[in-house]
Amino acid sequence: MRRILKYLAITAGALVALLAVGVAGLYAWSGAELARKAPIPRHAFTAPADSAAVARGEHLVRAIGKCGDCHGADFGGDTLINDPAMGFIYASNLTRGAGGIAASYDDAGWERAIRHGLAHDGRRLLVMPSNEYQFLSDEDVGQIIAYLKTLPRVDRDRPPTAVGPLARALYAAGAFPMFPAKFVVHAEDRVAPVPPDSTEAYGKYLGDVGCTGCHGAGYGGGAIPGGPPDWPKPANLTPTGLGQYTQETFIRALREGVKPDGSKIDPFMPVGATRLMTDVEIVAVYKYLRTLPAKPFGSR
Repeated sequence: MRRILKYLAITAGALVALLAVGVAGLYAWSGAELARKAPIPRHAFTAPADSAAVARGEHLVRAIGKCGDCHGADFGGDTLINDPAMGFIYASNLTRGAGGIAASYDDAGWERAIRHGLAHDGRRLLVMPSNEYQFLSDEDVGQIIAYLKTLPRVDRDRPPTAVGPLARALYAAGAFPMFPAKFVVHAEDRVAPVPPDSTEAYGKYLGDVGCTGCHGAGYGGGAIPGGPPDWPKPANLTPTGLGQYTQETFIRALREGVKPDGSKIDPFMPVGATRLMTDVEIVAVYKYLRTLPAKPFGSR
């Protein structure tokens, strides 16, 4: 028995040592990833400043980009993740107030952050959904910037970021999109506008920017990668999941958060943003979703 206990003690010690080495390696590797920089696109970018551009930009920010979901209703910053295992990640204060980033961004800097997911020094921004925003046209990005530059000051300092061990492990396993900028094509080319009309083409444009982050690039729905297990699973938006929806009930769903049978859609769905969409935008998205190949739930 003593010999067995000795063996077990040696084995346990070896496992602890291996675990310690593994954790140290994970932190060293993920620390390097956190500090890694990407080439900064150097093309010039100038945003408009007229009142029409500002108004259109506010609509894009609130209804399509849904920026307030992360940065707070006043865009002064908000907590994204606060969990001992996942860490503490806080979305930036986008205003010119104390603790805000606006004063340090010119138009080109805003464009790099929004569409490329890069800070002014080339660092990849944490969980900034630029993999979706990269599809925004130059025209729409310019209008978004025009609006962001008019935000009222909010004095709110950003707490220090801390990426926890589980977030690092999930990132290493490819299950947590810590740096969406990795999936951005950092091209210098102009992104052409898509005419805002109730067409499938415009619906695809809006969906790529505002829907795929939750419902998946293939719109099959299912668990959001890296999300907590208690998060609701976004719906399947292919014809498989939209079978009961007519154009009219789809509009009602996005405006009122109600399914065709009258039951409530889970409040995880950002109806506060989608209700601001125009009829043209909602119809365009509906038409596009109807053209998708049918997929099973969870195929994303």
